[in-house]
This record gives sequence, C-alpha cells and structure tokens, in this order.
Amino acid sequence: MALQKTLSPRAWFELTLLGVIWGASFLSIRIALDTIPVMTSVFHRVFWASLVLWTVILIRGQKVPRSLRIWGAFLIMGLLNNVLPFSLMAWGQLYVDTGLTSILNAATAIFGVLIAAVFFRDERLTGLRLLGVGLGFSGVATTIGIENFLSFDLRSVAQIAILAGTVSYALAAVWARFHLSDLSPQVAAAGMLTGSTVMMLPIMLIVDGTPSLSLPLETWLAIGYYAIVATAGAYLLYYRVLAIAGSGNLLLVTLVIPPVAILLGTLLRGESLPPNAYIGFAILAVGLVILSRSGRRN
Repeated sequence: MALQKTLSPRAWFELTLLGVIWGASFLSIRIALDTIPVMTSVFHRVFWASLVLWTVILIRGQKVPRSLRIWGAFLIMGLLNNVLPFSLMAWGQLYVDTGLTSILNAATAIFGVLIAAVFFRDERLTGLRLLGVGLGFSGVATTIGIENFLSFDLRSVAQIAILAGTVSYALAAVWARFHLSDLSPQVAAAGMLTGSTVMMLPIMLIVDGTPSLSLPLETWLAIGYYAIVATAGAYLLYYRVLAIAGSGNLLLVTLVIPPVAILLGTLLRGESLPPNAYIGFAILAVGLVILSRSGRRN
C-alpha cells in the first residue's frame, strides 16, 4: 500500500483550481437549463468536449484506438460516466438548488469506496474507511433532511436522481479500471465522450427534438463553460492532479466543489439552502477527509 503523498504548493493550487472549475459547472448547467431541455444540454456537453479532446490528442500525435472491443468499452463507459449521471443530475437540478446538488454529488466518493471494495481486493474496507463511509452517508442523510425521507415529492425524487448519478459514476470507475486502464487517460476520456455523443444524439432527437442553435449569448457561454472548460479541460487537469497528488489526496477536491457552487448559486441565482444542508456537508466533509487519509492507492 503506497504512502499518502505530501502535497506541494503546485499540487494544492491545481487541486483547488479543479474544485473551483467543477463547482462553477453546476451553476453553468443550471443557467443553460433555463433555455434548453435536459437531453439537449447533455448532448452539448459530451459533443463539444469530445471535439476538444480529440483535437488535443491529434495535436499530440497520440494513437487512436481501432479495436471494436475498446470502442465497445468506450460505449459502456460513456453510458455509466456521462449519459446516465449527466442526465440524472441535470434533470435533478430543475428541482434542486445548485449548492444542494453539489453537496449530493460529493456522495460519489462514498459510493466509489463501497463499490471498489466489492470488486477489488486492494480496495478492502478497513475500519478507518468504514468510519469515513458511515460519516459520509450520515452527512448525505442530514443534507437531504429526514422530512424528505418521510414525504415523497418531486424534490425528493430529484435528490434521489442526483444520488443515482453518483452511483453511476462509481460504477464507471470500476469499469474503467477493468477495461480502459491500458489506455492513456486522454484517449480514454475522448473515446468515452464519443461513445456518449453517439448515444445522446438519438436520445436528444427523440425526447427534445432537433436542437436550436439560435440561443441567447448567456446560454452559449454556459454551454461553452460546462462542455469545454468543466468537462474537456477538467479531464485534462484531473489526470495532472492525479499524477502529482495521488488518488487519496484527489478526494479532497470534493471539499472545494460545494462551497463554490453554494456561493455562486447564492450570488447569481438568489438560492438559499436550509441549515441542515450546511450541517450535512460538514459531516460529509469529515468523512471525505478520513477517506482521503485511509490508505487509498496512489
């Protein structure tokens, strides 16, 4: 088991930058949803991001996979890591505040630890990890609020949809380790987004119809941000941070995302979260810090 890496100032900067980029993505998605339907917003996200990543790959002269097996794996990865979570979370954001969505999104790390323990021997659940997972779930439950477990309404369904998206993210991590670990991260991300685009095109046309390109500038700026900066750019930055900080420390990025999303949602959309959301995030944050120090592979 590798020792936890000590973060350099550069690693801290890039980790924080990644958290800020992802934190702001929740607001940009919500802004776009004021004008375009859910499936169209997801198509824009995966289509433009895939174009940017393939451009980077071609400029670098990296090899494009030709194996049908690999492209089949890209399709499944795209389904688990993009199509399902992007769609579920975007729909959930229609009924759940930006900041609250970002807090629930942090459950990805909790489900990731549990699901990895099922499939991989070197990801076993130690006592410290169980403590982190337990605190994480307590934080999520507190954030949602006991009243939402007792009274089932559209907001409750939306929160469950967001949590379902985090489970999909966790399953995608397992799939990637089994089937895509021998590829460069940039090629794997581009292939995954291409597979997602192939799936999202018919879904968008059936559900939303032909997308309009006559959109307000604000909408195009929002799409440009969450597709190019917060998806394509963030994937490239993610793997840089992973290399210099390690997988355990990378969990700490999850602590940066909700404060950024909450602040932007408050300033730009007038959102106000209930006290239990802040208490829940504090409990969840403690769980995530414990998990980041519990000996995950680096």
